[in-house]
Amino acid sequence: MTDRVECVIVGAGVVGLAIARALAHAGREVMILEAADTFGTGISSRNSEVIHAGIYYPEGSLKARLCVRGRQLLYRYCADRGVPHHAIGKLIVATTDEQRGRLAVLADAAVTNGVTDLRELDADEVHALEPEITAVAGLLSPSTGIIDAAALMRSLLIDASESGAEIAYRSRITGARRRGAGVQPAGLEIDVAGVGSLTCDWLINAAGLGSWEVAGAVAGLPAAALPGRFLAKGNYFRLATGPAPCSRLVYPLPVDGGLGVHLTLDLEGNARFGPDVQWIDDLDYAVDGDRAGEFVAAIERYWPAVAGRELVADYAGIRPKLGGPGSPAADFRISTPAEHGVPGLINLFGIESPGLTSSLALAELVATRVCDAAT
Repeated sequence: MTDRVECVIVGAGVVGLAIARALAHAGREVMILEAADTFGTGISSRNSEVIHAGIYYPEGSLKARLCVRGRQLLYRYCADRGVPHHAIGKLIVATTDEQRGRLAVLADAAVTNGVTDLRELDADEVHALEPEITAVAGLLSPSTGIIDAAALMRSLLIDASESGAEIAYRSRITGARRRGAGVQPAGLEIDVAGVGSLTCDWLINAAGLGSWEVAGAVAGLPAAALPGRFLAKGNYFRLATGPAPCSRLVYPLPVDGGLGVHLTLDLEGNARFGPDVQWIDDLDYAVDGDRAGEFVAAIERYWPAVAGRELVADYAGIRPKLGGPGSPAADFRISTPAEHGVPGLINLFGIESPGLTSSLALAELVATRVCDAAT
């Protein structure tokens, strides 16, 4: 490992890799530090692999702006680089008359966010598109899609490497501090377990669930600069046998902490359901098969035939949320030296859904801030 590098990216998930690519393309010297043995082992590989349209997020929020921008960039990138994906479309369904008003609120929010292709559907139109789905009304989102997340991350890493970025696995940051007085440009000295130390002009903390640990290792970072962290585990189940009931994704209306137990498809057409929301205190990826009954109860509101099919435990992901149970959904947080006072440090907190969709737009934003600061 070199003793000095211009930009260090912590975390080789989809966001960290996208930032590394953007900075390398901008001509910056880039080193990616990843604590695991390979890229994308955390949040980036434990989600629904959905390209979101930008429907759910508050007007003007980073999530709203970066999801819409990111979706456009992501479809273009996948087409250019041959990353497997499919704009399969999504139905959001109301299953009772009382839910119609909430569906209308979502439709209005989507238009405000720049999602202009939604179609409002009545019960007959929902049935015509997806005969096994029961709903009184729905919204069709044609620009929602699915993606091979592992293939995307592999492509981003290759892309970044071709522009000079390097990556070091099994490299965990154990400490960081400002460079000595008078050293220009201002930046940080970093301790890496088992390797030694290096200095950098910019430290970009995109460590996902580990972002709090990395930020906490930076000497001089005010305690108030670390937001609260709440862990929302999302379990997934899949159909044991038989074909998927739909050709599109099907989502209920959102619930506290998530978008509801939805039906998603992978690129081979296999159906899975999730995530639910299970608030936890420690990292735990085991899926309790006994939760299948709760899944069936949620799914049969829009797909009654699930009661005759077998669900089996699949996998789980954990979302790093900035608000706990009952709190309004929090926005992404990108914390720069202007906010926390540590030169050369950018922390990314709460990068959950729609983080995958927003990854290229997040990278665009971070790279612009780094490059603008150097001019």
